[in-house]
Amino acid sequence: MTASTRIRPPLVGLGLVTVAFLAYALPPYLGLDPAQSRVPARSGTWFHYPLLVTHIFLGTAVLVTAVLQLWPWLRQKHPEVHRWSGRIYVFAAIPGGLAALAVAPLGAAGLNQRAANTMLALLWLGTTVTGYVMARRRRYAQHREWMVRSFALCFSIVVNRLWTTVCVAAFVPDPSDAVALQQAIGVGTWMSWLVNLLIAEWWLQHTRHRRKTRRAPLSSPVPAGT
Repeated sequence: MTASTRIRPPLVGLGLVTVAFLAYALPPYLGLDPAQSRVPARSGTWFHYPLLVTHIFLGTAVLVTAVLQLWPWLRQKHPEVHRWSGRIYVFAAIPGGLAALAVAPLGAAGLNQRAANTMLALLWLGTTVTGYVMARRRRYAQHREWMVRSFALCFSIVVNRLWTTVCVAAFVPDPSDAVALQQAIGVGTWMSWLVNLLIAEWWLQHTRHRRKTRRAPLSSPVPAGT
């Protein structure tokens, strides 16, 4: 098996984490019962739950196709499948991001969480659309970079639970302190996508540097006697 066809351990881990997250997060919404929602449905706001479910179902398609997009073997050996999974990603992410943008101001954990989710939705939409435009213009290097950013942002929903748990444990010594709890949830929401985006940018810079190093011509030896 060549290096290009081998499924790399990070990709396997990413796929397993995604499957585990969806197995945990998705079932309460399959029955379309607001009472089962992990996110409290806003009473008096009829569109909150329908848009929330729309975002969750489209986000499921986004996460699954994103893992496929990151698989080098699929991209190299089956480019048509890669292209179609990419189209599914984009055309699920755009309405999914718009739905997230609509429900973000209705978050139950206060202004800090709402601001974080609103910024996340805007950046997710922006990076996804830019990546799609780059692909249409056949600027594939830029396309891949923007889609890495898009995936880093959408994957924030998976690590959000981890960051929220860490922030609550660190900043809320008294569980009955509702104000501190809301602030900790808000900080966890910011961290869930800011850290992902920083890691993505570091990886992109590292990849660019490595490619430049590989392409750099070897220095010619200095002729003797010069």
